[in-house]
Amino acid sequence: MREHGGNLDLAQQRFGGRAEDWIDLSTGINRLPYPVGEIDAHHWQALPSRSEIEALHQAAGDAYGTGAPIVATGGAQAVIQMLPQLAPRGRARILAPTYNEYAAVLSAAGWEVGEVRALDALAGANLAIVVNPNNPDGRRYSPKDLLALLPRVGHLVIDESFVDAVPELSLASEAAQPGLLILRSFGKFYGLAGLRLGFAIGNADDISNLAAASGPWPVSGAAIAIGCRALRDDAWAKATSARLARDCVRLDDMAQALGWRLVGGAPLFRLYETPDARAAQEKLARGQIWSRAFAQNPTWLRLGLPGVDAEWSRLAEVLAR
Repeated sequence: MREHGGNLDLAQQRFGGRAEDWIDLSTGINRLPYPVGEIDAHHWQALPSRSEIEALHQAAGDAYGTGAPIVATGGAQAVIQMLPQLAPRGRARILAPTYNEYAAVLSAAGWEVGEVRALDALAGANLAIVVNPNNPDGRRYSPKDLLALLPRVGHLVIDESFVDAVPELSLASEAAQPGLLILRSFGKFYGLAGLRLGFAIGNADDISNLAAASGPWPVSGAAIAIGCRALRDDAWAKATSARLARDCVRLDDMAQALGWRLVGGAPLFRLYETPDARAAQEKLARGQIWSRAFAQNPTWLRLGLPGVDAEWSRLAEVLAR
C-alpha cells in the first residue's frame, strides 16, 4: 500500500496501545463527525432504488451549489480508480506534490504521467489533475485561473475533497462545461470516512460514462440515507466551518510556540516544517497521538485538527513534554 495517513495499525505495532486509546491526527478527517442518528432498517435490508440514489444526487447538487450532472461513488477514491477510462490513454499531468494515488492509478493504466509544479505547466495535457485546496500543503487556486486553463487541456480534473469549508474555491457550479470534472469527498468534512461516499460532478457524457462504470448500486442504502440527511443540514455545515476556522488558528498557535513553521493547510489539516518530522512524530506517538510524516520531505509534519476538549488537552500536554 502507498503511504497514506490513517495507518493507525502501524502506530499500534510500533508504539502499542489499543485503537481506542489513540488520537488519530494523521488524516484530514473531521474529529467531530456529523451526528448520524437512527437509520431505518430498510436502508440496511433493501437494495437502493433509483429514486433514492437520485434523491442523494439532488441533495449533493443543492449542497454544492450546482445543477450539473452528478454520480455518487464509494468515496472520491472510487472516481480516481475510474479516471483512466475518462478518455483514451495519453499524456497526464499532475500538479504536485499532492495525493499520491493519481500518479499510481494512471501509470498502472498505461498513461504517460508527469508531475509539474506550476498551473501553466499543465497546458497541453490530455488529462490534467489539480487538488484544490491541495493535500498536503493547502495550496489554493482561484476558480478564474482554473477556468482559464480548461481550454488548454483535454480534461481538467479538480479534486475538491477539502473544499467544503472554503466553498468560494469550488468550481462545482461550472462543472457542466465539457472537459471539466469535479471530485467531492463526503467523508472528510462530515467525519464519516468509513461510510465511503463521494461524488463526481461534470458534463452529461462524462457522468454517464462514470455511472455506467460504477454499476447499478454504487453506494449503500445507509450511505444514501446519511448522505441526504447531512447534506441538507446547512446549519451544521455552517457551524462546523466556523469551528474549523477557529481550530486552525488554535493549532497554528500551538505549533508556533514550538518553533514550527506553517507551510500551509486547509480547514481540516495543517502542514508544518519542523527540524525533524520523524522525531516529532515519535514524540507524539509516545503520547498515543498519530501524525503524518513524509518520506520525500523529512521536515514536514501534517496534523489533523483535534476534536473534543480532551483531545486538545492531551495534544498540548504531549507537545509540552
